[in-house]
Amino acid sequence: MRFPTTAALCLGTVSVLVLTACSNDSTRATDPTSSASVSGRQEGRNTPAAGPLSSAGLAKRLLDEGDLGEGYARKAELPGRHADVKVTGCPALEELDADTAAGGSLGFPRRAKVSFTYASGIGSEVSEELYSGTAAELSSGVGRIFEAMTSCSSYRVLAGSTAVTVTAHEVPAPRLGDEQWGQLLTFTAGGRSQVVKQTAVRVGMVVAVVSGSPALVDAHVEEAVAKARVTT
Repeated sequence: MRFPTTAALCLGTVSVLVLTACSNDSTRATDPTSSASVSGRQEGRNTPAAGPLSSAGLAKRLLDEGDLGEGYARKAELPGRHADVKVTGCPALEELDADTAAGGSLGFPRRAKVSFTYASGIGSEVSEELYSGTAAELSSGVGRIFEAMTSCSSYRVLAGSTAVTVTAHEVPAPRLGDEQWGQLLTFTAGGRSQVVKQTAVRVGMVVAVVSGSPALVDAHVEEAVAKARVTT
């Protein structure tokens, strides 16, 4: 079966990073307040939105090169869908409704995305996706996907004639925002492997998902969440 729309939160962002690289050769917690480690500049700028943000509104809250610092370059978005991508060996993923292949987006109409490479390093990439919806919709959708992704220690992704073995497990996520999810995935194909970390944080009616090289995700997730929550 194809990757489900909702599963594209992980299987979209992550597979775009990893399947592209291959072809070229949560812990969940609830915390109603922000972590003490979050910059004090957020204080006074966390007024709840009246409703879900538009895609244009989300785009204004994405990280940019100025936020990341020197050595980062924005990546062009890869084209559309991959209708021939399938997942096998993980019943939790196979049971989800399918209509969008990997490379799509989470099934919320309000979304924005950006990706960067760092210092032209192979595998040194970081991607951010923002989604907006009601708190209940986001909590249920994101939680369901992270749970499904880590319910199987190993499964296979078939992208055309390419078979990719994926191993996944939950990892602690920084206690930011209202809810947090974290996972570490290893993709192996053709004798080569790539590790991708993914952290998702919900702040009210916005979810920020940061994926890519583990070190880069750790370096920028806090700033991504801070920018996602800022009201202007």
